[in-house]
Amino acid sequence: MLIRTLISAAVLALPLSVLAEAPNLSPGEWEFTSSTSVEGDFPIPDETTTNRECLTQEAIDEANTAFIQEEEGCEILEQDASSDAMSYRMTCVGEGGEATIVGDMQYMHDRAEGTMRVETTTPMGAMTMNTAIEGHRLGDC
Repeated sequence: MLIRTLISAAVLALPLSVLAEAPNLSPGEWEFTSSTSVEGDFPIPDETTTNRECLTQEAIDEANTAFIQEEEGCEILEQDASSDAMSYRMTCVGEGGEATIVGDMQYMHDRAEGTMRVETTTPMGAMTMNTAIEGHRLGDC
């Protein structure tokens, strides 16, 4: 469960993460899809999830003061952000394992895309999770 928790925390942090400027995104209804595959000795099926949300201009503007939520046991090692892109690297230590998370996201007005790589060691062995994230504006809310 540590792995799913880390993925969920990181994916939720991506769309509106630490930014010096508001991201280059248009307000409206957005659909985000994340596809995750796992490499390792323990077989975990690929997973794709899709969610929709209404991004208001206020939420986009406030992103310049928002921060990636550091969960207990996690530390942000690097972060770089502009209106067009953001990237970060963090480590997390939890019950029975630790993980290094590297993520990036590009903002292109009416679409966004990014990746996240989680390298983790657990009692089940070493695993690497790769997640691709795509988002696009559907229209007005």
